Amino acid sequence: MTSLQIALAGFAAMLALMALRMPVGLSMLVVGGVGYSMLNGVGPFLAYMKTNTYHQFSNYTLSVIPLFILMGALAERAGIARALFKAAERGFGQTRGGLGMAVIGACTAFGAICGSSVATTATFGRAALPELRRYRYNGGFATGTIAVGGTLGILIPPSVILVVYAITTEQNIAKLFQAALIPGLMAALFYCIVIALVVRRNPDLAPVMPAPEELPPARRPVWLRALGALFAALVLYVGLTEALPSTLVVVGLLVALTLAFAEISIVPALVIALIVVGGIYGGVFTPTEGAAVGTIAMLAAGLMQRSLSLVDIREALRQTAVTSGMIFIILLGAEVFGAFLALSRLPTVAGEWVGGLGYSPYLVLIAMLAFYILLGAVMDELAMILLTLPVFFPIVQGLDFGMFQDDVAIWFGILVLIVVGIGLTAPPIGLNVFVIHQIAKDVPLLATYRGVLPFLAADLLRLGLVLVFPTLALWLVRILS
Repeated sequence: MTSLQIALAGFAAMLALMALRMPVGLSMLVVGGVGYSMLNGVGPFLAYMKTNTYHQFSNYTLSVIPLFILMGALAERAGIARALFKAAERGFGQTRGGLGMAVIGACTAFGAICGSSVATTATFGRAALPELRRYRYNGGFATGTIAVGGTLGILIPPSVILVVYAITTEQNIAKLFQAALIPGLMAALFYCIVIALVVRRNPDLAPVMPAPEELPPARRPVWLRALGALFAALVLYVGLTEALPSTLVVVGLLVALTLAFAEISIVPALVIALIVVGGIYGGVFTPTEGAAVGTIAMLAAGLMQRSLSLVDIREALRQTAVTSGMIFIILLGAEVFGAFLALSRLPTVAGEWVGGLGYSPYLVLIAMLAFYILLGAVMDELAMILLTLPVFFPIVQGLDFGMFQDDVAIWFGILVLIVVGIGLTAPPIGLNVFVIHQIAKDVPLLATYRGVLPFLAADLLRLGLVLVFPTLALWLVRILS
């Protein structure tokens, strides 16, 4: 067999192992190891494993993954999601479909402190679904809204998926976070528009909430408003005298406004999100440092509010260890499988073949994204990305889009992120749909898929806009650079 035939056989074998329910990381590791040994010998493979495994997992950048996962796990157990939903409910609740919009708004804010889609879906399934049921929202519409809201956990930076993409393709994590912000906010806006259109066409899906009784305004400590005003003055003074970057001044003023005017229950979440994301955007933190600061701040906020117990902290640590271990095994398997493909020269040959066809670069990219959508409907998002990037990324880098290669790599990463979000809710699998189904077992799975379909149309529209207008992903990167 030639090296290319071995590589193609390896792909088939790996898909067969996945179909037999072997874990994704182990499937890639086994097939990659066997293929590497066939092409280069057992001795070189063992030598490669001895050095590469340590080199990969001693990488400082990789620590950002468990830190972001831990920050999200602590936020989940500290009741942050319920506080965000209640605050959004008071803002949107009196409009038809307002509770659905509140779910989207709360998921957007929660996504800034939790980089996991599944965790966001599960958290709001427990925090928001009882309220949606209490006001007689249609079951499929309610679960579908929560499922797509959960995708904002990865669309709004920080995102674990983007971190994995950055590490795999050797891109700048901070720039990818910057590029994801506008498409992520577009997703939240489009989802709210979809909710408004759907309930206008079928009002029975989302009855209007009855007007609440007039309650006295919540007492707000005067010292908190004074602290907000003092912090704003300090930011302006330092900004003018020390010539701080405009990004840091804006973030500082947003923190001050949050301290002065936001509801007390959501102040910790908003302040932590602003500090972490703003610090990364403004160059104060590296992503790893930002994740560490956010994790410590979330732990401190939970302990000060007495919303985190020792049991909660232990469970958050256990969840972080399990999730991180799963991701690290997949990363190791992807590294070995990628080395096997590199030895076979399959990515190089595929790139040359695609370039020789003479098709438009955009046509090739559209074909890749269509393949991603189909693959995402039947495969885990991490597996889908790590399985295809060794082949697709060199092809994309070899195409001429009239942009710098670094810009193309960032733009392609955001397109892949959007497609991953589609795969998380698209039938026949849609991992988020299954997560919410485990919480709302009385709602038929088919009803949830029907509830998701209008949002998928909005996702395809957003994907098309970012594809046609790369500036939507690159503008903020260029401004902050």
